[in-house]
Amino acid sequence: MSEEITGAQSLVKSLEAAGTETIFGIPGGAILPAYDPLMDSSIRHILVRHEQGAGHAAQGFAAASGRVGVCMATSGPGATNLVTPLADAHMDSVPMVAVTGQVGAAMIGTDAFQEADIRGITMPITKHNFLVTDPADIPRTVAEAFHIASTGRPGPVLVDVAKSALQATTTFDWPSEIVLPGYRPVTRPHAKQIREATRLVLESRKPVLYVGGGTIRARASRELLAFAELTGIPVVTTLMARGAFPDSHVQHLGMPGMHGTVAAVAALQKSDLIISLGARFDDRVTGNLDSFAPGAKVIHADIDPAEIGKNRHADVPIVGDVREVLVELTAAVRAEAAEGRTGDYEGWVAFVAGIKKTYPLGYDKPVDDALAPQYVLERLGAISGPETIIAAGVGQHQMWAAQFIGYENPNTWINSGGLGTMGYAVPAAMGAKVGMPDSVVWAVDGDGCFQMTNQELATCAINDIPIKVAIINNESLGMVRQWQTLFYNERYSNTDLHSKRIPDFVKLADAYGCVGLACERPEDVDATIEKAMGINDVPVVVDFRVHRDAMVWPMVAAGTSNDEIKYARDLAPQFDKDDV
Repeated sequence: MSEEITGAQSLVKSLEAAGTETIFGIPGGAILPAYDPLMDSSIRHILVRHEQGAGHAAQGFAAASGRVGVCMATSGPGATNLVTPLADAHMDSVPMVAVTGQVGAAMIGTDAFQEADIRGITMPITKHNFLVTDPADIPRTVAEAFHIASTGRPGPVLVDVAKSALQATTTFDWPSEIVLPGYRPVTRPHAKQIREATRLVLESRKPVLYVGGGTIRARASRELLAFAELTGIPVVTTLMARGAFPDSHVQHLGMPGMHGTVAAVAALQKSDLIISLGARFDDRVTGNLDSFAPGAKVIHADIDPAEIGKNRHADVPIVGDVREVLVELTAAVRAEAAEGRTGDYEGWVAFVAGIKKTYPLGYDKPVDDALAPQYVLERLGAISGPETIIAAGVGQHQMWAAQFIGYENPNTWINSGGLGTMGYAVPAAMGAKVGMPDSVVWAVDGDGCFQMTNQELATCAINDIPIKVAIINNESLGMVRQWQTLFYNERYSNTDLHSKRIPDFVKLADAYGCVGLACERPEDVDATIEKAMGINDVPVVVDFRVHRDAMVWPMVAAGTSNDEIKYARDLAPQFDKDDV
């Protein structure tokens, strides 16, 4: 007979049984009973300074390590502070379990102190969520939460536990199997669809592999490389897929979309076949949907059937895990090659290679020897190397980090793609460093983003989490300012942050127990980065004081056609728009 324990003890034992090694969280009234048995647990709890930091840290942990990230908060404001990271994880398919306390079962619905219907609030932004009022349900619910979060299309799951359930006595019974009627993610692709896809691959003359973040989540990089090299088809990797295919590879055309390379955008626009792998035809990639890749047929492979055909009709829909799809597609194409049937892409490959050579990523050197943000990130990537994990905030610095740092490996680029959450970088880098303690982890942040979550530097310093932070400080909400420059006649309404004066980031870093460095001259960049790389016992913050008028190019203005891409303010690429 099982011994009687409290629901709180059952919750902690359940988290242990589910494989939890680390929880990022903050205690409070409703969740407090769970914090007592946590003291005796094998689980490392990291006390963050804000629940949003806990959520983003869980995301960073998951994105870097591939394991489920876990965060914990109390009821009411503690839970609502997790809304942004939950929405972020939902958009970017990050496996995460959030455990929140709730007021006692008898008080639910009475507007009790610190009560919020967090289950109702988060229903649209979680893969699934639970409210537990019976302590006997805790083990099964936790097991199901981890299973749902990590299988199929990964995502965040919320487990809201009433305080009364945590305080009541119960027995611990970990389920031997998980039974979820109606939840059966299809991972193996249908053979008929693989045959149809193979036929289109061989018939096409201008195919392109459009690789999305699902390829990273499926751990399919090796299979992608094998298929790409077998066929010779050019590859584009979205913002969420940077590192899924090596930047240095001759077939790689870069990132498509609003701030993508001219070659990647042109390849999609001019293609006659798009092979979409774990991508969702996001508006930031397609621009105006009506004019996106007008001559292309589409093979759309995705683990989530809801994504297929959502934005663009799929000629060959393939529901399945990207890795399994690539394995079967590779085998089918290889079998055709053995019979003497291969695709003819020679002219197409030469065409896109020509565009790549003619329109490489570049930037104007600023006047007066000011510091170019693109140069800082080029050097950061070169000096720290391709094994480094980069976690970026959102804005210009995010785009420059995606463009000017070379990514050779999956899970080394972590950012907020779908939701675009400012303040993501520092806590996500913290989580990534906890998940991958032997890796160098840089947070690339803007001076605006950094001031939203920099309190987590205290968490890093106290808990021996030596992340490195590069603040790309242009004294502005840079991306908004860029739009004001281009579309609002340079009327800079409320985008000036004055952050080269207030705060002093070097002093702030010092106050948080970190090493603070500053750099504002190009000739000092290498030495500053190398100094930061040499400090590995405490967090390091580098204030790169860059010039404020740098812009992110190329650019496709929101709502316009990808054909209208500009690679500098008044320059559009000149290639044959009618044919290859």
